[in-house]
Amino acid sequence: MTDSTDTAASGLDETAIIARDLIRFDTTNYGEGRSNGETEAAEYVEARLSAMGLSPQLFESDPGRTSVVARVQGRNPAKPALVVHGHLDVVPADPRNWSVDPFGGVVKDGLLWGRGAVDMKNMDAMILTAVGDILAAGEQPERDLVLAFFADEEDGGRRGSHFLVETQPQLFAGATEAISEVGGYSIDLGGQRAYLLQTGEKSLVWIKLIARGRAAHGSRLIRENAITRLAEAVLAIGRREWPIQLTDTTSRLIAELGRLLDVDPERVGPDEVVLRTGTAAGFILATLRATSNPTLLDAGYKHNVIPDTAEALIDIRTLPGDEDRVLAEVRELVGDDVEVQIMHRDIGLEAEFGGDLVDAITGTLERHDPGAPVLPYLLSGGTDNKALSLLGITGYGFAPLRLPSDLDFPGMFHGVDERVPLEALVFGRSVLRDLLRSY
Repeated sequence: MTDSTDTAASGLDETAIIARDLIRFDTTNYGEGRSNGETEAAEYVEARLSAMGLSPQLFESDPGRTSVVARVQGRNPAKPALVVHGHLDVVPADPRNWSVDPFGGVVKDGLLWGRGAVDMKNMDAMILTAVGDILAAGEQPERDLVLAFFADEEDGGRRGSHFLVETQPQLFAGATEAISEVGGYSIDLGGQRAYLLQTGEKSLVWIKLIARGRAAHGSRLIRENAITRLAEAVLAIGRREWPIQLTDTTSRLIAELGRLLDVDPERVGPDEVVLRTGTAAGFILATLRATSNPTLLDAGYKHNVIPDTAEALIDIRTLPGDEDRVLAEVRELVGDDVEVQIMHRDIGLEAEFGGDLVDAITGTLERHDPGAPVLPYLLSGGTDNKALSLLGITGYGFAPLRLPSDLDFPGMFHGVDERVPLEALVFGRSVLRDLLRSY
């Protein structure tokens, strides 16, 4: 952890210091309930919030699975509250593949490195410093803020946001909108900087494939081989090229990209337009269609034994409302010999690119980076906004970061050597502070 001497001597912005501290808590979430837990990180956030004069509350869904929530009183209680949220858990990181300790909070080359640097302990830190700046100046945000730092987002939020929505809905009383991760970051469009505002996200369907056959000696001729059956099913799903289906959000994005890049989407097609966005295509391409990616295989226990069961996990993301159709096709692809179990399913979201909050966001970005257009996009993954939507809260992705054009930002999410520029954290703190002060 960072002591006061280290903080004073580091020369780092407080946002980087908090993000670094949070990275040093190994809050790895392995899925299916297995986790190192978020309690220590939640207690750290609780202490930071208490130091601001707030009254945070800790909520534990299971031992070690802790979320923290605090409410900030606004100047205008007649306005609906805004939920500003992040999550404290991270996906696993194998240190053998990293050039730095993934939980060391290393600062080098003008960047903060570590698991959670972009997903999403950076935004957690920006929330704390932006709100801290407002309160330290003796001011209030324009409206009530509900600050939430959730557990378990990386496993669908069942022990975090969904748990609180189901058991503590009063925490979010009066809130109608929310902002969180994977939006507000800059992209490079042929030398022109633009920002993507996340106005929707795809549906989530996590399935398990189970193939069964005959257990036998590895030397025998066995045509009912569970591993072979599973492999054929996994190949069919993994090779499926789902067709392009544009939603209102992606249609508008493609049109705007075509205009800014001076290319006709009708002539070259949506995929080609997106590919011309460079590294941003890493996120955007997957928003034009459903995706179905095998992520884990489990079968067998000895070289010379044919097992009678083999399993695989598949991560399916569909366009909002398209879950049932895609699932039906998946079942056709794998055939009758392979069982399909739904492990977790959650809704997709799509909001209008307009209204007071969107206007406030675009106006704030214009003040901090004049001339850079703001574009709507559909997130290929999912966030805790899914859970909040069950309370009628409309969520957006807005964790503002001005990034260098050569940084593969989409590649940082769940990737090796995850890192974020220190200057981007300072930018995000300022933008978020000004938005919360005025909206």
